Amino acid sequence: MTIWALADVHLPFGNPKKNMEAFGPVWKDYPKKIQSAWKRLVGPEDLVLIPGDLSWAMKMEEALVDLDFLDALPGEKLIIRGNHDYWWPTAKKLKGFLPPSMHFIHNTAFDWNDVTFGGARLWDTHEYSFNDVIEFVENPFAKKKSPEELEKMREEGEKIFVRELERLSLSLKQMNPKAKHRIALTHYPPIGADLKPSRASAILEDHQIDICVFGHLHNVRENSLPFGEARGVRYVFTSVDYLGFTPVKILD
Repeated sequence: MTIWALADVHLPFGNPKKNMEAFGPVWKDYPKKIQSAWKRLVGPEDLVLIPGDLSWAMKMEEALVDLDFLDALPGEKLIIRGNHDYWWPTAKKLKGFLPPSMHFIHNTAFDWNDVTFGGARLWDTHEYSFNDVIEFVENPFAKKKSPEELEKMREEGEKIFVRELERLSLSLKQMNPKAKHRIALTHYPPIGADLKPSRASAILEDHQIDICVFGHLHNVRENSLPFGEARGVRYVFTSVDYLGFTPVKILD
């Protein structure tokens, strides 16, 4: 039984107007690439972590076709919300909505065999930047914003980030203290590429997290993110395009 991870699959079936192929040839036929690599590696008794941005769908019912796509792939799946998962409902609705092989973290924790999981989406933060490692590609789906709008977004973003830190703490406090391994999922990176301490990393360390998996970043230059172990936590970047659309092994 192996634990894998693959973030930011951005499936387009529930919202065909949005498709990652708009971001360049590397994304061509990406659902097929994901499906092929997943079936080649993942077994029925494995668990795959998906740290956010599952579907481009805007509504819960529209996302079902994307979730069914993932449900049909081998293994159990554990998901958290990403910044583009607009379809994500309340925890109560989500519990009755997800396909059978899918589980979620939403201000909660999750246990699987001798591993316990917690996490939260997080958000952008001024603490660290990845501008130096990203090849910027114009987002065809984004509207241009004025300097005033950008400043307002930064101010609002800090409030969201603080709230997400509280949610991260809430989730991690519910993890099983008797578990052999402790894994956190975040959508946004909880730490900079230099692995210097951050507000999020301090929370992970306080709760003795062994591994943190995350995504969110795209168009990252190959081998340019030296994430690794810092102060007892191993940080694993799992965005789908960075991994060549192939799940990465987290734990045997």
